[in-house]
Amino acid sequence: MPATRADLFALLDRLGIKTATTEHPPLHTVEESQALRGEIAGGHTKNLFLKDKKDQVFLVVAEEDAPIDMKGLHKRLGSARLSFGKPELLMDLLGVVPGSVTPFGVVNDTEKRVTVILDSALLRHEELNFHPLQNVATTTIGRDDFVAFLRHAGHPPKVLAVSAEASGEETLESRQKPAT
Repeated sequence: MPATRADLFALLDRLGIKTATTEHPPLHTVEESQALRGEIAGGHTKNLFLKDKKDQVFLVVAEEDAPIDMKGLHKRLGSARLSFGKPELLMDLLGVVPGSVTPFGVVNDTEKRVTVILDSALLRHEELNFHPLQNVATTTIGRDDFVAFLRHAGHPPKVLAVSAEASGEETLESRQKPAT
């Protein structure tokens, strides 16, 4: 039986990690989540649950609008070609369903199969936002507390430049943004 939201919050309390949670209607995509901008401070994320051809499993966590080259990502991760993990695998390993993918789900990965990858650009935010195992709320957590949580859960994150923004690569999206 996967951990519940209450289990997650109890663990965070035991670790002395303070969070703030905002309830909202179910949000399944980054686009739907963007409707809450201005109401919830901090870095907002997208979480990509990926599996390679050798059955390695990754959870890539990046800023919600970070451009990620999915065809070349496997090279940055040092893995075989990647595809999105099936919903059954997502439930088995992280205890969540599509639309609720969150790094908090590592509490359910008792076999430590999932490698957590944090895009280096994400870490410029002092506060980060994730679903607390369900997509009907968003939990804000301090960046350092988040990393401490991952380590406690046995998933020390790898910090890599996986987005074009983090790697300094020029993309079509970055060329179209006006200079500030």
